[in-house]
Amino acid sequence: MEKFVGLVDPAALTLEQARQIRRWRVDEEASWRGVAQAATELWGSEFGDNQLYGEDLCRAAALILGEDARREPWD
Repeated sequence: MEKFVGLVDPAALTLEQARQIRRWRVDEEASWRGVAQAATELWGSEFGDNQLYGEDLCRAAALILGEDARREPWD
């Protein structure tokens, strides 16, 4: 499993949150900024629509789901 270093600790996400992040990114084709904004609106965060936060959310969610955020369908 990939070692994760970033703004989001995968252990802090629930499985349902990981699935929601995947829906935003994969099903709704949201940008990293869009994922960050949606997460901020739904769960609250200090990062707002920060693109790096959105990328880290996607990486953490993919890790939880046993997927690779650098490959299809994530990227």
